[in-house]
Amino acid sequence: MDGMSGPPVIRGSVSLPEAELMWRFSRSSGPGGQHVNTSDTSVELRFDLARTEALPEVWKRRALERLAGRLVDGVVTVRASEHRSQWRNRETAAVRLAALLAEATAPPPRPRKPTRIPRGINERRLREKKQRSQTKRGRSARDWT
Repeated sequence: MDGMSGPPVIRGSVSLPEAELMWRFSRSSGPGGQHVNTSDTSVELRFDLARTEALPEVWKRRALERLAGRLVDGVVTVRASEHRSQWRNRETAAVRLAALLAEATAPPPRPRKPTRIPRGINERRLREKKQRSQTKRGRSARDWT
């Protein structure tokens, strides 16, 4: 990742318009010496999922449903503060948001089609069960005198 190459791409040709991304910067917590006290390196990226026109309607509905627990008034928020540079934190936040939305808008998996067990396999299983039963019955202590 050498630089932010345009708006974050979700999937295919769908990307988040830069105009709809709301950035907020603040001071990161944790160690860092005097530098940490003066630079706003922590990044908070907000995206209004409920009001966006950038996503197809089906994707938007799917994402709103799946991210319901994370949304505050239809807005999804992502934070990043691992890096010491604001620029790298911006990249991280944008990538996280794109990944989150890609996962939330993914189509549901195809339903599993149940398959029948072939008759031969079932018969062999029952035969082996019967054989095992005979073996165990033969071990019983009835005839030991």
